Amino acid sequence: SGSSDPYCVVKVDNEVVARTATVWKSLNPFWGEEITVCLPRGFRSLAIYVLDEDTIGQDDVIGKVSLSRQQISAEPRGQWGAQRGGGQRDLSQHLGVPTLSPSAGIDSWLSLAPVNPGQEVQGEVHLELRVPERGHPRVLHCHLIEARDLAPRDPSGTSDPFARVSCCGHTLETAVIKKTRFPHWDEVLEFELPEGELGEAVLSVEVWDWDIVGKNDFLGWVEVPLDTISMNPTKGWFQLLPFPGTTEEHGGQLGALRVAVRLVEDTVLPPHHYQPLIQLVTEPVLRPGQPPEGTALAVLEEVTSGESRQDIATKLVQIFMAQGLAVPLLDYLTTRELARTTDPNTLFRSNSLASKSMEQFLKVVGLPYLHEVLKPVVNRIFEEKKYVELDPGKMELSRGRRISFKGSLSEAQVRDSSLEVLKGYLGDIVDAIVGSVDKCPLPMRVAFKQLRRRAEERFPLAQHEEVRYFSISGFLFLRFFAPAVLTPKLFGLREQHAEPRTGRTLLLLAK
Repeated sequence: SGSSDPYCVVKVDNEVVARTATVWKSLNPFWGEEITVCLPRGFRSLAIYVLDEDTIGQDDVIGKVSLSRQQISAEPRGQWGAQRGGGQRDLSQHLGVPTLSPSAGIDSWLSLAPVNPGQEVQGEVHLELRVPERGHPRVLHCHLIEARDLAPRDPSGTSDPFARVSCCGHTLETAVIKKTRFPHWDEVLEFELPEGELGEAVLSVEVWDWDIVGKNDFLGWVEVPLDTISMNPTKGWFQLLPFPGTTEEHGGQLGALRVAVRLVEDTVLPPHHYQPLIQLVTEPVLRPGQPPEGTALAVLEEVTSGESRQDIATKLVQIFMAQGLAVPLLDYLTTRELARTTDPNTLFRSNSLASKSMEQFLKVVGLPYLHEVLKPVVNRIFEEKKYVELDPGKMELSRGRRISFKGSLSEAQVRDSSLEVLKGYLGDIVDAIVGSVDKCPLPMRVAFKQLRRRAEERFPLAQHEEVRYFSISGFLFLRFFAPAVLTPKLFGLREQHAEPRTGRTLLLLAK
């Protein structure tokens, strides 16, 4: 058909950790999915594979992007993260506070590299590296113990692995171990180190499959900075990596992938360390009588940019919900924004701290409610796949809801048919929302009651009577129900993104 059905698979150190939805019939897919992965402390690389889903047979691999930990960490972005992992997650949730730490990352278009299934690297190598404290000259002892789970390169399903070790301009090799993916070398290779500082010198270990005819096959590679070895002996399993390649080598022939990857390392402290922070940010809400300008919340509002405001709002909602103060926080922030607003038509239209905090609050508190209200209608839209179009420039007049015995449908017929379908779906959505009042979570109802009262106080004149309503509907519809109708996958309403025809129906419904 001249198109693909692409999806992405995310691997950390060759282990699959996530998969995106499939975007059907597109060479320019948009996923918009945010994936959080709790990484092992010593992880080496991240790879994203783009595949074409096939109903029959095996899915085709289009290409991949590989990023080493060093590449991701090379450019600190100066933002604040709240990623938690392992045992830290339970502690952080118990405290009810996120940890704050600088993050590094990549945000750019990266050319896809070709994937040869026979050349994909896997497995680990077991090394012991040490430099004696005394002795002249200094000698690095590299003990190659063994490797495991190497990729099979021979028709027999095994390999004939050997290791090639390079350091300070010298290269040594181990013996070849025949017909195994789990070689045991137990060899010590020694390298004389230069005098003075080691600087950026590294030890490189390459693992190869020996072939009697033709070129040897590459099995993986590890690089260890010498300055880490000189301070402490190093022993452990190292993940084998592919040789680092450049995106220019492939000239973008397979396309490119736009990714934003952010690496955050957090340290979670004992609970008492967070009390001053919690007291500082909650004080304006607990003691509203003080001048607001010098409070921590006011300062946060002033210094955060649009890029980081979402992060700050997320952390604030987490902290205040853990303290049972989420509704007072929203009341404080929305009251400040109402005080600054002179034209009620612009109320809560910007991505302010108040708007972002309310939006985050609705997602945390109201997601089960959202599913209960919208899921039946959204599922029906996906299943029926009806053709809907109102834009004359985009109409396919040979298609429509009804079959015309006179040939193609007219523009007016397609428009009328589309309007009928849209009104039917929209009526069902509105009925579901209006009929769900009793199911709406109590914290949402209390927050909106407060917001309505504050809007009435700020705009008391009869000409502004409707402000009390659209101050709420701006959040409830524009930032809660409508985005979920537009992209159900991002709100967990569907497993997959919509194919183009259904996606157009959802867009028109959301508008």
